Amino acid sequence: MSGRRQAWVGHAKGSPGYRGVLVGLAAAGMATFAQLYSLQGVLPGLAQDLDISASSAALTVSAATLGLAAAVIPWSAAADRFGRLPVMRLAITAAVVLGLLVPFSPNLPVLLVLRFIEGAAMGGIPAVALAYLSEEVSRMHAAVAAGSYVSGTTIGGLAGRIVAAPLSDAANWRVGVGVVSLLAAGAAVVFMLTAPRQRGFSPLRRADPGPGLAGRLLANLRNPRQVVLYLQGFLLMGGFVAVYNYLGFRLGAAPFSLPQSVASSLFLAYLAGTWSSRAAGTLAGRLSARGGRRTVLLGSITVMAAGLALTLSAWLPAVIAGLVVFTAGFFAAHSIASGWTPLLATEGRAQASSLYNLFYYVGSSLLGWVGGIFFQIWGWAGLSTFVGALLAAAAAAAAVVLSPQAGPAAASTALKAP
Repeated sequence: MSGRRQAWVGHAKGSPGYRGVLVGLAAAGMATFAQLYSLQGVLPGLAQDLDISASSAALTVSAATLGLAAAVIPWSAAADRFGRLPVMRLAITAAVVLGLLVPFSPNLPVLLVLRFIEGAAMGGIPAVALAYLSEEVSRMHAAVAAGSYVSGTTIGGLAGRIVAAPLSDAANWRVGVGVVSLLAAGAAVVFMLTAPRQRGFSPLRRADPGPGLAGRLLANLRNPRQVVLYLQGFLLMGGFVAVYNYLGFRLGAAPFSLPQSVASSLFLAYLAGTWSSRAAGTLAGRLSARGGRRTVLLGSITVMAAGLALTLSAWLPAVIAGLVVFTAGFFAAHSIASGWTPLLATEGRAQASSLYNLFYYVGSSLLGWVGGIFFQIWGWAGLSTFVGALLAAAAAAAAVVLSPQAGPAAASTALKAP
């Protein structure tokens, strides 16, 4: 591929550059996902304040994720031309500025438009982060590094929810969301200061041989294994967001009747994802001789299903345990699928990651909202059935298409492709 310098082998594990990549991307992930999901922690209060239904309130989350989904491919094209790091810096700056405006939205239509634009700005981070990582970190440690980046996104998602919700109870949702945006600004500064300059990237020129943007996108979409990885993001993220969107509404009703500040503490389950995303990458490497990535992916989906089943209980400790297990399984699966995607790409690594994120966030926007219809009609049992069907479909596709022979060996070949 013309956009890579063959002589650069990446920062070795333990080197200052390796640590800089991980710390910088973790901070960028925290800034992005704290803002993206801060409203998810205040949905009951927002619904009450604006006098709207649960599913309408959830649109504030879907609007941002839909904007992100719409923007990832344009951001990836910009990154191919202008560089990974400059694009991420522009994206995170714009996202922070827009995030600071969100609390001043006077009504739902304005809030939705602003959230969509904010999400589009945020798209520059997930669209480019893994391509930057795969070019700057040694191949041997790419899976572990990807897990570390996903860990940063989980901390951001957790911080956005668990900071905003108590402040919403104490004051209102606007105060909670505003404070999260300020924290995101601080994380953005850390990213600016720590992410090392790009050394594994060369800009694509108009005169460069090889396929254009459309060709790079089609090359990935014609690969059945890539499409199945995109499907993992679509189905698993859709189910995950559906559970978290409506959990607060369920816990606020009988038999739990928890105040929002207490219910939001269950977002601490995100810490299970912080651990599992990194552990999944390590385990996949150890199982590489036996098709490690597919094995860990299928196991992670099974863990999600077990956790989902536990949340059906009317006993709060069982719901908490189920949420922890469900969350750990999701982030392990996401870490494997997202990290595998650029490694399988023979053309357009940035576009491969962007397509994953496109499917991932369209699933979040669409399925996360559709889950609310099941919840409002059939309650938590209906929502759980809907999410369980998504998990089954994802596991079936992975089992059939992602053969053990399509695992790390194929990924290694893809990395060496010109």
